[in-house]
This record gives sequence, C-alpha cells and structure tokens, in this order.
Amino acid sequence: MFGIFKPRTFFNLASTSIFWLKIIFIFSIIIGLGLALVFSPIDYLQKDTVRIMYVHVPSSWISLLIFLIIGICSFISLIFRVKVFSVYAKSVAPIGLVFSLISVVTGSLWGFPTWGTFWSWDGRLTSMFILVLTYILYVLLWSFIKDYNSAEKITNIVGVVGLINIPIIKFSVAWWNSLHQPSSITLTAAPTIHSSMLAPLLIMFFSFSILSLIIFLIRYKYEIINFRVNKK
Repeated sequence: MFGIFKPRTFFNLASTSIFWLKIIFIFSIIIGLGLALVFSPIDYLQKDTVRIMYVHVPSSWISLLIFLIIGICSFISLIFRVKVFSVYAKSVAPIGLVFSLISVVTGSLWGFPTWGTFWSWDGRLTSMFILVLTYILYVLLWSFIKDYNSAEKITNIVGVVGLINIPIIKFSVAWWNSLHQPSSITLTAAPTIHSSMLAPLLIMFFSFSILSLIIFLIRYKYEIINFRVNKK
C-alpha cells in the first residue's frame, strides 16, 4: 500500500493527474466564488466584509494542514531516514508559506472593520505570526544551506519542532482572552455557521486544496529531479 510513495511511482502519478486536477480546480473555484460573492448572505453586523471569510478561513486551514504534513514528513525523514519525505516537505513548504501570509493579511483586513484594529498581539494572531516566521525559516534554510544533507537535517528539525505551534494555534482562543472568535466548525460538534455560508466556505477550502495539490505536484517533479542530481 505504500508503493505510491516510491519516487518513480509518485513522479508518474504527478505527471498524469495534474491536467485533471486543473479541470476540477477551475470548476470548483467558479462555484465557490459564485456562492461566496453572490449567493451567500451578508452578515447583519459585518455586512459584506464577512465575505473575506471565504478566503481567510480556508487559507488558515491549509496553512496549518500543510505544516502538519511538513512536520510528519520531517519526522519520518529524520527518524527513519526515508529521504523522499524530505522532498515532499520541501515541495509543499512554499505553498504553506503563501497561504499563511494570505491568512494573516486577510485576517488583518477583516479585523479592522470588525475590531477597529489591523492587529492585536493576542494568542491566535501571535501564534499565526510565529507560524509564518517558521515557514520563512524553513524555506530560507533550504535556499541558503548549500550542502544538501545538512539542509535536510536542519529543516527536518525545524519541521518537527514547529509542530509544537499547531495545537497552540488551534486552542489559543480557548486558552487566552482573544479578539478572535471561537471556531465555528469543529470535528466534535455540529457547525454553528449557517449552511448558506458553510457550503461556499467548504467549497473554497476544497478549491484551495486542489490548487495546493497541483502546485505541490509540479514542485515535486522539479524537486525529485534536483534530489537525484544532488545525490550523484
């Protein structure tokens, strides 16, 4: 069942699936944007400003999910010496960085009309800022450390240590006083958001996930070739 993780198998899968993933992304993003910008209702307090949610929330979810993937791949590579998982982590890291930046920027734009300020050093925003810095550190280490083995080891350590921040981000609203509202969608309870807003939110998350997968597969094909060159 783990044969799919073999570099050649995954490389061939990436080559054959990108086209169809692009088709899925185009259809899903059109539907998602249509529902988010046209058909979803305005908030009775925030008015049309609430539509920032359809970019901010999915971007936040994806930035957390991607770093979780980086941490797991880094752990496997560091402990079990399965080198291809470092390639997976390296390939997906810039995508997570971009989405974490989108999350912080859109959160600030949403926060100003809602809270009256672009930024507050509360638990959620501070931990998200730390996530952005961790992403930047991870990407820069790969860029500036010329020896591949050294870069791999150091970035694996950053990936594993960075996992500590994920539960802090998740539970920060509950642990500390925060301007940030509690999560409207959790795995342990029914969503507190109306279905007219939930549907476009989930479709946008799906669209961003497909986009992330497309970019990851393109980057993976490049990185696996680079990996083979560095191992010669």
